[in-house]
Amino acid sequence: MPEPKHRIRALHTATTVTVYQAYAPEIGLPAAQDGHFPVAWKRDRMTWIKPSFLWMMYRCGWAGKEGQETVLAIEITRAGFEWALANACLAHYEHGLHPDRATWKRQLKRAPARVQWDPERDLHLQPLPHRSLQLGLAGEAAERYAEQWIVSIDDVTALAHTIQAQVRDGALDAARQLLPAERPYPAGDALLNHLRG
Repeated sequence: MPEPKHRIRALHTATTVTVYQAYAPEIGLPAAQDGHFPVAWKRDRMTWIKPSFLWMMYRCGWAGKEGQETVLAIEITRAGFEWALANACLAHYEHGLHPDRATWKRQLKRAPARVQWDPERDLHLQPLPHRSLQLGLAGEAAERYAEQWIVSIDDVTALAHTIQAQVRDGALDAARQLLPAERPYPAGDALLNHLRG
């Protein structure tokens, strides 16, 4: 069965979902050590969380890009994640989904979260035909994320480097076995219909 174009795939339990972010060490290391973001973390900026480990690797260049040297696996509550999805607006105007461009702009301005669907990536970080969710949190959503939703924060930078080394050596099966076990997230149509572009 081919993958549907828009589907959330994530490492999840009955109560949590794992998302990824990459930060400079001065943010990432204390966050992993203390289980919450340090004072230097900017709450007034939009922060993007990604359930796809390989999309995060694409974005941060296997933790090689400046300011993204520390990769965090952040376990958050499913209740919080689903609140963000329910209150999100698609980041781009989609004819047929939004009544008109002006309505979409108003919704986007009001929404505390926004969604982008970007091509999922393979182990070589090449695009796949199906898409991966990126969830942007601002205002109330960013506040709830930092203060209420986080269950745990782990530094997975070493894992990123290990998988990259396996890929570089051509050991793709070994690399694949190290990947987080992402599977379809049970988000029903009610949660996603307003976000499918």
